[in-house]
Amino acid sequence: MMRLLKRELGRTSRSRRLVSIVSALAACLVFATPFSFAKSPPGSEGAPRQSAGVAKFRRSVESALTQPNAQKSFVGILIADADTGKTLYDLNSSRYFTPASNTKLFTTVLAMAMLGPNYRFRTTIETAGTIDSAGRLNDDLIFIGRGDPDFSNRTIPYDAKNPVTGDSDAPLAALADAIVAKGIKEIDGDIVADDSYFPYEPFPRGWAIGDMPFDYGAAVSAICFDDNGLDVKVTPGDHVGAQATVTVEPWPGYDVYDYAITTGADDSPVAIDTVEESGAKPFLVRGSVPRGHAPVDLAMAMPDPAKYTANVLEQLLLARGVRIRGDVRVRHAPPPPEVVNAGPSPIDCCSVTPPGKSESGPMSQAMNSTADSTVLAGRDSPPLIEIIRVLNKVSENLHAEILLRTMAREKTGIGSRAAGLQVERNFLTSIGIAPSDVLVDDGSGLSRENLVTPQAVVALLEYAHRQPWGDSFASTLPVAGVDGTLDNRMKDTPAEGRIDAKTGSVEHTQALSGFATTVNGEHLVFSIFVNHNGTTGRDAANLIDTICEAMVQNLGTPAKKTKKHR
Repeated sequence: MMRLLKRELGRTSRSRRLVSIVSALAACLVFATPFSFAKSPPGSEGAPRQSAGVAKFRRSVESALTQPNAQKSFVGILIADADTGKTLYDLNSSRYFTPASNTKLFTTVLAMAMLGPNYRFRTTIETAGTIDSAGRLNDDLIFIGRGDPDFSNRTIPYDAKNPVTGDSDAPLAALADAIVAKGIKEIDGDIVADDSYFPYEPFPRGWAIGDMPFDYGAAVSAICFDDNGLDVKVTPGDHVGAQATVTVEPWPGYDVYDYAITTGADDSPVAIDTVEESGAKPFLVRGSVPRGHAPVDLAMAMPDPAKYTANVLEQLLLARGVRIRGDVRVRHAPPPPEVVNAGPSPIDCCSVTPPGKSESGPMSQAMNSTADSTVLAGRDSPPLIEIIRVLNKVSENLHAEILLRTMAREKTGIGSRAAGLQVERNFLTSIGIAPSDVLVDDGSGLSRENLVTPQAVVALLEYAHRQPWGDSFASTLPVAGVDGTLDNRMKDTPAEGRIDAKTGSVEHTQALSGFATTVNGEHLVFSIFVNHNGTTGRDAANLIDTICEAMVQNLGTPAKKTKKHR
């Protein structure tokens, strides 16, 4: 629960910082309803522009780019009228930039177009066996994940003031209650977690190994339990040198990392790091916490979400008096087939790798089929628009990766990353965006190999703006000075509450793209990238904020003055 709470308070999912403590200022967040664009009638040319405003904006940008923190950076900007498409400012808009989490714009717009705002994910617990009169199930109990990104205790609709409701294991506990309500008292078979809805590819190409232990780099799976993250609490001992106490949620009894954290001197800093190790546990978390320090919360990741979920389900059933004679195991699908870009249809260029077998149990692309099974319990996700709202507001990497694979599964029958990217390329071509302007390897932007152009981003947002769901989509983006990853940016400036945009941040990169309403009430679509920034990420973000403030102040036609009558 604490890990989700920290995410909702605006901590970007790109942060490389391991230690994060929940701020007591959460209750002070201010909210505003994101604006809704008033669409121009067909054939409308929009109001004429005054060149003085554009010239003033240009001077503001030129001045900002002469600052020491910007001189060595590579900056790209494109700003257009959202209703007419007229370009108002262009700087390097056809050049490539690392997009970071602006990649999520392509994933979420594609999801809205392909799946629709009301699409829902279905999670079930099934069995191929029967239940006798004594409540004995004579076969396995199978938890089947089909990519629900929000199988968690998060509050829906998104509410940054109250981001979570109840315990971390609440949705899984509800399914366990439903199993008991079916009269099951004993299970002869195993507890199986089946995430074969997607081929097994937990970490996309281009992700850094240093991302893997943290929640923002959580393994991608068709089972997404509590964002596949762990809330690890470290409490110092009572004397210097003592081992710190470590507790884990959502299941305290299941350790997936090794820990070597000691108690330091009273005046020492908190110093915690991770190191890769061989063996059953992939990482060692080591370091020290000063004596007398408050417990330190670490936002970690589940290395194998399916296995973790199966173990928690077993514990929940045991706690409800259900006897389990079998073991806990998982079912993964084979590694994904590669997609060859050989035709206009993604179905034409996909093939299925023959079934194989692994230590996790038999694997088959078709094993997620439930034709011969009985559904014992189920859960439907919130509608897609609410999932996208969370994804964009807090920049949730895992959710974006799941959406990319879900679209591939729905459109091609194969829920792989490669198939999802092919679906995306075909979609971009269909709406007039050159695929060569969008070279991405994942759905979230955590890959350092991604490249896009500002003109591609603006074209994508212009497409979204024209759709029936365009206003709903705009409302999912963070609002400057109000919520999400923009909650503490551009406060007390003319840009506060006037910009709905997606942030992006990885090493030496900051990005912001979205929609703006000027002080004169006109609507803009924009994309701003700052790459190769050699100072702090905060410096690059400040540069972008300065440009945004000048944009909403100077662009657009001033309101006409009315004559005063005696």
